[in-house]
Amino acid sequence: MMIVEPIAKAAASLLKKRFTVQYPEERESIPDNYRGKLRLDKDTCINCSACALICPNKTIDMVIVETDRGQKKMPQVNHARCLFCGLCEEVCPPKCLTLTKNYEFETYDRRELVTRPEELE
Repeated sequence: MMIVEPIAKAAASLLKKRFTVQYPEERESIPDNYRGKLRLDKDTCINCSACALICPNKTIDMVIVETDRGQKKMPQVNHARCLFCGLCEEVCPPKCLTLTKNYEFETYDRRELVTRPEELE
């Protein structure tokens, strides 16, 4: 009797639907309110630094970037520290900083999670 019950449970679990997917070939559906990596529209950024000031985890630093109009301070994001709270998106006056549904953060080096403004697209 003791052996039959575990074998029956194991057989039943083999017939159930899998909980995992074969990533990256298969992808999970993402809910509408998901918050992923940040995206920056460099053309509408007014370098006000509101995003860097409101960030509770000091994830955003303002760095100097060369543009076609000269030098401009823009946000650099450390996604390793980001809480994905959305405060930076809410406080941005021109709404140039937005949270995307991109959830791919795989890397071997945490320094690669620091994203320069040119790469936030």
